[in-house]
Amino acid sequence: MKTLLVALTILILTGCSSTPVKRNFPAVPSELMESCPDLKKTEPTEKLSEVLKVVVDNYGQYHECKIKVDTWVEWYKMQKNIFESVK
Repeated sequence: MKTLLVALTILILTGCSSTPVKRNFPAVPSELMESCPDLKKTEPTEKLSEVLKVVVDNYGQYHECKIKVDTWVEWYKMQKNIFESVK
């Protein structure tokens, strides 16, 4: 009985140590890889107010997209560093 217990213990410990676990950092979801939408273009017009409205909309859209992308990149890099530091 003792021999069987020792043999079983050795078998279990050998099996656990001989199969390393491969860790992979998760891939980025496709929703987060979408690029920013195209900026609006102005139609030829003589009204400066219409041109200014498009410019203001584009400026706001650019800054919203920049914040989203910069925040995502910073979060991803931080998570990857944490993942790689844990062995």
